[in-house]
Amino acid sequence: MTYIIFRSIVASTVRSVAVLRENDERTSLVPLAGKLAVVLRCAAAVVALLFVPAAIAAGGLLRLESSLDAMGTTYTIVAYGEDRYRLQGAIDESFEEVRRLDAMLSNYRPGSEWSRMNREAGAKPFRVTPETFQLLESCMDYSRKSEGAFDVTVGPLMKVWGFYKGTGRLPHRAEIRGALARVGWRKVKLNSEEVTVQFLRSGMDLDPGGIGKGYAVDRVVELLNQRKVHSALISAGGSSIFGLNAPPNESGWKVKIRHPRQPADNPNVRPVAEVVLHNLSMSTSGSAEKHFVSGGMTYSHIFDPRNGYPAQGILSVTVLAPKTIDSEAWTKPVFINGRQWAEENLPRQLRAFICEDKAEQSCAWLR
Repeated sequence: MTYIIFRSIVASTVRSVAVLRENDERTSLVPLAGKLAVVLRCAAAVVALLFVPAAIAAGGLLRLESSLDAMGTTYTIVAYGEDRYRLQGAIDESFEEVRRLDAMLSNYRPGSEWSRMNREAGAKPFRVTPETFQLLESCMDYSRKSEGAFDVTVGPLMKVWGFYKGTGRLPHRAEIRGALARVGWRKVKLNSEEVTVQFLRSGMDLDPGGIGKGYAVDRVVELLNQRKVHSALISAGGSSIFGLNAPPNESGWKVKIRHPRQPADNPNVRPVAEVVLHNLSMSTSGSAEKHFVSGGMTYSHIFDPRNGYPAQGILSVTVLAPKTIDSEAWTKPVFINGRQWAEENLPRQLRAFICEDKAEQSCAWLR
């Protein structure tokens, strides 16, 4: 960011010099050298501000904030620490880890391990890295515990409904039936001895969207802990968040939950809930993220993989969990199966805040 700002200042200075030269050629009222000296002094003063130490918070801690675009969203880290350079180094290392995971898990990058698996595992067992294998094992576990509501094989449905690289479309029933034939977590065979994955039907397509951001946030938390960062708030697009320890003079990181029918860009809208994250994650899934309207019906990108149609009846689900991969993954089964199912099946260490699709603003904590 410093580089970008500095480049902007230099460009601005050059433009100013050019204007001064043009003016001097017309009027010659003030020597160019004098004007140039003024411009350069102003530029130097601004550049000096860029290298002022990071904002000092209560208790003498420094506060740094940085962002990175990766995995189809924006990752933001707000961190507190005692040493600026160690703090910046920890943030930079964290963003490098996010880039690594993007290159590994992206189903938009043809050369990623995930994309190669999707192309080849339908023909023969495909050997993956132990890290990817563990992620796939976690996905199968979420599927078992959610009665199939969470399903990483939902890729064909994402494509037939137009949500893969698109904004959505209403497919024909025959298209949905064809996609469903290639969906189902039981059609994925994992071999722990060989560390391979094989699809039992050709044309299957695994979509990492239900766990990728949460896993990346958890990896960032691990790195920041290893680097002894005092506290941090890690956000992946605002939908998957982790509060590491607590900022100075606070019990935790305060995060607001807005009603899904309220505009996200209106700061005057009152939140429907507020949570304090202290070594805790929060993830949200909702129909407002990606959807289209057809025939008076709203169709979102959150599908019930058992029938091939977008889930109805819920507007948004927020889950709190010790791990971000868990909070992100469990938002989908709660969204798809509904409040009553969640009351009986959501793991006890997790909490859920559910906004139902009703005329009145019906949002409440499950537990």
